[in-house]
Amino acid sequence: MKATSYSRPELIALLRRHGVAPTHQRLEIAHVLFGRCEHLAADQILTLVNERHAETSKATVYNTLNLFRDRGLIREVIVDPKRVFYDPNTQPHHHLYNIDTGEITDIGAEVLAVSGLPELPPGMVTEGVDIIVRIRAL
Repeated sequence: MKATSYSRPELIALLRRHGVAPTHQRLEIAHVLFGRCEHLAADQILTLVNERHAETSKATVYNTLNLFRDRGLIREVIVDPKRVFYDPNTQPHHHLYNIDTGEITDIGAEVLAVSGLPELPPGMVTEGVDIIVRIRAL
């Protein structure tokens, strides 16, 4: 995923398209997420936001990340119960996770084929399938 430079008006428009009121702190968090296009943990986002403007609390970052996730702006990538990353790429894709370095790399959806999904309960549809391939050094 390539980093993209968003102007303040572009970020405001992006948030509004997803039904998010563009407060100052939400714009700063969006700037970090969409300007870097990396898989970042909440603590990394907090650090990067506060490097620019030291006024954002941990609670605000978590609440904003949950709001962005709920509105479809970002995806959560849960690599293990203690490690959650936030991904600004909401297009269908999968992930390669290096457990030694903590690095996450996108895998295009076209690279992997999923077959044999279980029969779903009545009235349910598949919303998506997330695959995380965990790797480590020998």
